[in-house]
Amino acid sequence: MPVIWELDFYSRPLVDENQKKLWEVLICESPLDITQPVDSLFQFSKLCANTEVNSVFLQEAIKEAIAQAPRRPDKIRFFRRQMTNMILKGCEGAGLPAQASRRTIALNRWIEQRMAEVYPTYPNYKESPNPSVSMGMPVPQPLPDQLIGQQWAFVTLAASAFAEMPEWDIDFRESFPLELADLSPDTVVPGLLIFSPRALPLAAWMSGLELACVKYLPGDTPQLLLESGSNEAWILSNLNTADMRQEAENFEKTKQQANQVHFLGVQTDPDSESFTGFWLLQELNLA
Repeated sequence: MPVIWELDFYSRPLVDENQKKLWEVLICESPLDITQPVDSLFQFSKLCANTEVNSVFLQEAIKEAIAQAPRRPDKIRFFRRQMTNMILKGCEGAGLPAQASRRTIALNRWIEQRMAEVYPTYPNYKESPNPSVSMGMPVPQPLPDQLIGQQWAFVTLAASAFAEMPEWDIDFRESFPLELADLSPDTVVPGLLIFSPRALPLAAWMSGLELACVKYLPGDTPQLLLESGSNEAWILSNLNTADMRQEAENFEKTKQQANQVHFLGVQTDPDSESFTGFWLLQELNLA
């Protein structure tokens, strides 16, 4: 299994002796499996003076993290688009590829925890709003013709059912411990299954994306979207009937009740007992 890190480099609600904001590099391991113990995930943090914010500082911080980590990462994910150039340059200098991604579930939870429980304990804490990452509305793109599924269906599973996921027959997969999303075992988790005779190339193509979430987009032309990367969206289906729109609305409602956790599966047909692709997802309010 590869090792993927999640990275953020941004200002924090801390100030120096001149009342200038301090910045911080946060790096944590990205969980790739539902059984991975959360406490075992590698974490690294390093504060940075306002005058030292550059790709060289970031590069050295990444190298320092690599020296401390049990395993060298294969790549780095980051969600903060306004820092793209600096992060790409810093990661390149440290010899690592980096990719914009909204699949930074462990990092997002860690930042929230530090905002609530860690920074306020510092003597140089200065409360300030935590700016959200303005992603903007992505322009939905059609799926490649050869990858369009023939059928799809909304389904649900109890959160407890995912404990058996390591035993499922899956070609391409990624998940995360549900502990990160604070879900109880009886929480109903919604999902979307896509059926296609070209399930394997479809799942392989999806595995090359940084999958973020499945989302219902209402409006004049209601659509079911697959969002990926930092600001990409793919049209899974146009919702042309009232029944289809109602199903999508129910999916979104159940997703909200499950703390935005949901799943996407790809199969050859509805009778298949295996998956060519299966991804556990969480739509994040990135900050």
